[in-house]
Amino acid sequence: MKRKPLIAAAIFAEGMLAALHASAHTGAGLRGGLVAGALHPWTGFDHLLAMVAVGLWGAFLERRLAVALPIAFPLMMVAGAALGMRATPLPPVQPAIATSVLVLGTCIACAWRAPAWLALTIVGVFALFHGYAHGRELPSAADPIGYSAGFVVATGLLHVGGIAFAELATRVPRLPLTRVAGAAIAAAGIAFLDRSLGP
Repeated sequence: MKRKPLIAAAIFAEGMLAALHASAHTGAGLRGGLVAGALHPWTGFDHLLAMVAVGLWGAFLERRLAVALPIAFPLMMVAGAALGMRATPLPPVQPAIATSVLVLGTCIACAWRAPAWLALTIVGVFALFHGYAHGRELPSAADPIGYSAGFVVATGLLHVGGIAFAELATRVPRLPLTRVAGAAIAAAGIAFLDRSLGP
């Protein structure tokens, strides 16, 4: 019986998100500035869900990781952005970003209590790819510093949103709301991955 909400959430999320544009990276460059940077994560559903998932998973794991993961993600994003600005070769970025949504959502849905070092490694590696995608676009922004600052602030807010959801979900003990959210995120990751690997 407990699996039915997870399955329903997964099917619903996949159907809804398959109709949405999965990627915010069109290669056309970015508008610069603080506001543009702050708004960008909210328009890219792949980034938005990954960042919320980081907060959700950290809150589920333990209190120190609820702090450590949201700190590690933007730090590694900065490193990834530096690699992107230098055009350092990496494996295909969009499939990696889609995979991050799928993996993080699955970790939450399965209630996987990974060791701290492994959770930090998973989040850090995925953050590199998220940062790389934006680093490739930053040189064309009119104000890359302002854009970067806005993006980091928005990233932090999305992490906090994930943590807040996890905290609220614990007040409804009979419904595995955090795991349902994880299943929905994982289903969205499947849709994103399918789109990123498509023709």
